[in-house]
Amino acid sequence: MDTVVSMTDQPEPERHEAPRLTTRQAAELLGVKPETVYAYVSRGQLSSVRAAGGRGSTFDAEEVRALARRSGRRDPSPAGGDLAFRTGITLIEDDRCYFRGVDATELVRHYGYEEVAEWLWTGEARPGARFAAPAGTLAAARRAVEALPSHSGSTDRLRVAVTAAAATDPLRFDLSPGAVLNSARGLIPTLVGALPVLGGPAAEEGPLAADLWSRLTAEQADAPSLAVLDAALALLIDHDLAASTLAARVAASARAHPYAVVSAGLGVLEGPLHGAASGLAHRLLREAVDRGSAVPVVADHLRTGRRVPGLGHRLYRGEDPRATVLFALLAEVPQAAGALAAAREVVATTARHAPLHANIDLALAVLSVSRGMAADAGETVFAVSRTAGWIAHALEEYEERPLRIRPSGQYTGPRPPQPLPRDGSGPDRGPGSAH
Repeated sequence: MDTVVSMTDQPEPERHEAPRLTTRQAAELLGVKPETVYAYVSRGQLSSVRAAGGRGSTFDAEEVRALARRSGRRDPSPAGGDLAFRTGITLIEDDRCYFRGVDATELVRHYGYEEVAEWLWTGEARPGARFAAPAGTLAAARRAVEALPSHSGSTDRLRVAVTAAAATDPLRFDLSPGAVLNSARGLIPTLVGALPVLGGPAAEEGPLAADLWSRLTAEQADAPSLAVLDAALALLIDHDLAASTLAARVAASARAHPYAVVSAGLGVLEGPLHGAASGLAHRLLREAVDRGSAVPVVADHLRTGRRVPGLGHRLYRGEDPRATVLFALLAEVPQAAGALAAAREVVATTARHAPLHANIDLALAVLSVSRGMAADAGETVFAVSRTAGWIAHALEEYEERPLRIRPSGQYTGPRPPQPLPRDGSGPDRGPGSAH
């Protein structure tokens, strides 16, 4: 909670035409410490008003944004670490998502997953780009994955495959851009190829989506369904500094090799509020299809105080633009008609109680439910796709100052000096103790 009050603070008016920022929000927008915000106030660069009750201050959002544009810099945190990151990869603005300045939803209408990945990595278009797994790396990853228990999830398998792939690459510590990209172009198809095949033979040629399809479902692939999967892979590559991407950048800041960067991202991705969120949407939609209506399913969630999965996104006011693209492609898949109708009913039913819109998890659920995929299929798609994004961020981070991501902790424990701790058996034992 903000408690510092500047000498230039004035009592806050009762009404404001627009919401004002707290000190912490202003600091985050400026990329500085809260103390620096008050330094700006004392220099006359910002104006502030006292918050209700005199606890902290508030700031005009437009004034703070203008200062951020003028300053173009960030003060270091107390421990010398950065809490804001320069990135030229993804911009999310005005309910749109852009990859290197190009509307992502337009990009995926013209380019496949591998081509979009190359664009994100290099800023250059490589039409027809295809990834291939080195034979030795793929064999090692498959052996490692096959040794796992049968109940292992897809993310378990992917984590093991990454570790095996790293062990086969003696040059993995070469962090030059060319070496990192060579590793990435081999790692991503290795992750797919290490997963067990569920249906007929895996695709030996063509886009990565065709090979991944046979690892997600036993149903036969068709062109419209593959188009949905390829677009989903391309759209999920990056989404600014999501939790897993932040973990990947922290690893890259410590100069971890690209395989370790991907492992860091996978470790965070498995949480139910991130990559695994699509599984929750799958189960909701599966139940809605089985019951013939989404109304009682949504009602059950609302009655028990549970969030309705697949709806809402903190970065978009309306429908997730990535979901919009996938819904349009899913409309061309005959098998998806029932699940697509159920998804629309989920949105319409929930809208009676809360202004929430569909996100990409719900669109992934339509694909997975309609084509006989497991609940964790969306998480698998997410993980494979986002690997390319983590590599893109690693390439950026390798160009920054090493170990710059070092926020300082806010200690809340007992103040020193404290007495030496004692165990439950009596007074402390000296150096001669047998324990």
